[in-house]
Amino acid sequence: MRPTKSPLQAMALYSAILSQLVGSALFGVFTGMWLDEKLGTAPFFMIICLVIGITAGVWAMLQTVRKFESGDK
Repeated sequence: MRPTKSPLQAMALYSAILSQLVGSALFGVFTGMWLDEKLGTAPFFMIICLVIGITAGVWAMLQTVRKFESGDK
């Protein structure tokens, strides 16, 4: 039988997932906007960096959930 997780652990997991997804997407958007401003290519790099940021956020989220489910600290 699997040990039960406390509600505080679930809140910590949700907070980590939210911060990873939102943080990486925002980082991608602002990096892309900065590149577009420097190179005059709006919105080309913003879209590319947003997709890269979301991909990185999903990857980090999956790693966090796997670690949470396995019980590692």
